[in-house]
Amino acid sequence: MKYIYLDYAAATPVDPRVLKAMMPYFSEFFHNPSSVYLAARQARKTLEQARQTVAKCLGAKAGEIIFNCGATEANNLAISGVMRQFPQAEVLLSSIEHESVLAPAGQFKHRLIPVDKSGIVDLKQLARMINNKTVLISVMYINNEVGTIQPLAKIAQVVKAIKRQRLKNKIDRPLYLHTDAAQAGNLFDLRVARLGVNLMSLNGGKIYGPKQSGALYVKAGAKLRPLILGGGQEFGLRSGTESLAAAVGLAEALKAAQTNKDAELKRLQELSTRFIEELNQKLPDAKVNGHPKARSPHIISLSLPGQDGERLVMELDERGIQAAVGSACSAARQDPSHVLRALGLPEPLIRSSLRFSFGRATTVDDLVTTAKTLATVIARS
Repeated sequence: MKYIYLDYAAATPVDPRVLKAMMPYFSEFFHNPSSVYLAARQARKTLEQARQTVAKCLGAKAGEIIFNCGATEANNLAISGVMRQFPQAEVLLSSIEHESVLAPAGQFKHRLIPVDKSGIVDLKQLARMINNKTVLISVMYINNEVGTIQPLAKIAQVVKAIKRQRLKNKIDRPLYLHTDAAQAGNLFDLRVARLGVNLMSLNGGKIYGPKQSGALYVKAGAKLRPLILGGGQEFGLRSGTESLAAAVGLAEALKAAQTNKDAELKRLQELSTRFIEELNQKLPDAKVNGHPKARSPHIISLSLPGQDGERLVMELDERGIQAAVGSACSAARQDPSHVLRALGLPEPLIRSSLRFSFGRATTVDDLVTTAKTLATVIARS
């Protein structure tokens, strides 16, 4: 059976070029970058070259890149690393954040920023919510369930205005803007100056790099407390012997993704449009969730009234089509989607939802077949 994989938002295969770049660092060049002999110094040089590559993709300085094991760790370091310094302060986060932002934020004083029915943060409400106790705002770049793109540059303008007012009032408490960009690297600009962020989380496993690879961008001057203590690696923010293979793999994957992002964005926009056309013809009652325009084309969240999303996923899987009911993390716990709930969807529509996500190997034929198969499964239910 030929399988059609439509769950790229959960995991991507490793690019062969990435794997080739990584291979020497599993065996031949295995040395600890913290040691002092020649081979170890070469390992250190390789690590710093990978850091430079990641920094260049973000328009950042090499010293602002902290390697880690993925966006979950990066999100935890960003949230807890800031908030542990200010136990009486608060963090604001959008109501549709990934669990790896919601969970650490739940350990501190926090409030949820509402979103509209398409998943966009309410900028006026955000401005009203920020007070003198707020030290951190976290809003994800691309939502992992519905694909909504947040207006980060506009959010950054709100934050900048608040900072100016604080300076005028001689309030020295910092105000940082963090974004989880795990879903953005393949298709969208990651230049931190343009986005206006102080902290950004990256995940190699979403951009055709190795799983358990990632990084946190920390703007110079932003101060964090480390979560992992020990040898003081990664500028004291992430102790433990660095994985050269993971760092090299992340750097290679990010460079390739950012180099080809414009062409891939156009291709996936065409595929997304075609898929929605096929769905409209075959399943006119289907509802696409999220913003109609400000949405990444690689993610389509679909509600199918009267259906059970989990059953549909299993039915599709039996026919060789791999999709999801939502976030892979929440699906593992069988929790209803907090994202769709935040968008105002009633429980029956949340339970009837599927997520299809596309990648480099996705074709028009894949999507035509998927729409046809889905319609057949529903007709027989």
